[in-house]
Amino acid sequence: MRGRVGWPLVTDDVHPTTRTEIDSLGAVEIPFDAYWGAHTARALENFPISGTPISRHPRMVDALAIVKQAAARANRDLEALPPEKAAMIERACVAIREGRFHDQFVVDVIQGGAGTSTNMNANEVVANVALELAGHPLGDYAALNPIDDVNRSQSTNDVYPTAGKIAIALALEDLLVEHVALKRAFADKGHEFHDVLKVGRTQLQDAVPMTLGQEFHGFATTLGEDEDRIREVLPLLREINLGATAIGTGITADPRYAATVRGHLTDLLGEQYVTAGDLIEATSDTGVFMQMSGVLKRAAVKLSKICNDLRLLSSGPQAGLGEIVLPPRQAGSSIMPGKVNPVIPEVVNQIAFAVVGHDVSVTMAAEAGQLQLNAFEPLILHSILTNVAWLAAGCRTLRLHCVEGIQANVDRLDTMVRTSVGVVTALTPWIGYAAASALAKTALLTGHDVADLVVEAGLMDRARVLELTSPERLTNSTPLTGSVAVVGPETATIAIASPTEADSV
Repeated sequence: MRGRVGWPLVTDDVHPTTRTEIDSLGAVEIPFDAYWGAHTARALENFPISGTPISRHPRMVDALAIVKQAAARANRDLEALPPEKAAMIERACVAIREGRFHDQFVVDVIQGGAGTSTNMNANEVVANVALELAGHPLGDYAALNPIDDVNRSQSTNDVYPTAGKIAIALALEDLLVEHVALKRAFADKGHEFHDVLKVGRTQLQDAVPMTLGQEFHGFATTLGEDEDRIREVLPLLREINLGATAIGTGITADPRYAATVRGHLTDLLGEQYVTAGDLIEATSDTGVFMQMSGVLKRAAVKLSKICNDLRLLSSGPQAGLGEIVLPPRQAGSSIMPGKVNPVIPEVVNQIAFAVVGHDVSVTMAAEAGQLQLNAFEPLILHSILTNVAWLAAGCRTLRLHCVEGIQANVDRLDTMVRTSVGVVTALTPWIGYAAASALAKTALLTGHDVADLVVEAGLMDRARVLELTSPERLTNSTPLTGSVAVVGPETATIAIASPTEADSV
């Protein structure tokens, strides 16, 4: 490759800085070393919107090259393209997929025209890379033309959504690697904290005991459920409209082209792709993108909830819950020495907020489609690919910089369990709800240990209390069997301390 391209190039008088290309609107000056051409140049002028080029989504660039490669093979097979031209195109597509020319995909991700500028950018880069590899000068379109040859039997309206589906599927595989690794990290912590008792909470109020291992195992389980939902969408992304051309009628393409190009896509990707049964419907429909976006939103929201829990559980370290200790990653304040913030869960929270916002964008763009085409697929694809990339990065960051280094604050957890009135729930089948309620109130007022109050009330001896409040019983890992004899009010009297009495204790 000749190097990264700027516009205009700085050069001397001996070497030209530009070349002239002509499209249907007239002549356009192109940077001499650019692998893109006139259509891309006009898009650069028309859409200075986000400052984000399509190269920011490398899987989209790869997918465009794969579609062009499959199309060249199909056109060769159907004698719509000479074998030598098909070979030139294929060689260029392979080079692009190797990452050598990604920086030439310069059009802004947000663009009018339903993705036409992206498709034209791809056609021009493929053509010019092919020309250079074959020893021709850039822009020598008599030898290989971006539209007549590279875009043969195609339209933006079938290339762009097909490439988008392929790109999302490829990116999802990257996400799943990180998602599964994060799930395993939580599962490992669940095993590590298997015997660490803690107080469970509902509605932010103390509930019954559980183990920290159960809590972290629950995190792993919820990630596993979202992994399953993501995998369920993958087959839907492999139904394509390639061969539909402009609106689904297949105009300008051989009737055999759709089946032929689909076969080559399947070979190139190693996954079975299916041509939609109704190409007119498939060309205008964006349902799979909405479903994909919804699944990503689900995964993001649930991951954010886990991060909320991590921040709550680690709050303090002195005046909060302080049940776990997150790895310190950086100083937390420019004014408060020693403060360390939960910055990793916080950044993942923000990823989730962005994913939810992008899902709204996808929904509105899908709804705004009209007649035979949705003009807003650029926003749809950019939103989904951004969500996939950010979620993958978030899962990786959360695992490496947070979850794998979490420690249990065992002493604090033990103290909270021993003084928690939630323990009395385990005794309810033996002493009855009324007696248990009285015990709980007394424990709260006096601060006394529940086990001591049970023994003092004569409800059962200490050995029995300790047996029934063992970690195995409290976490229900040893289930109860058979009938139990409930201790009624007639067998024990529990004195409930008044606030005044509690003050004197």
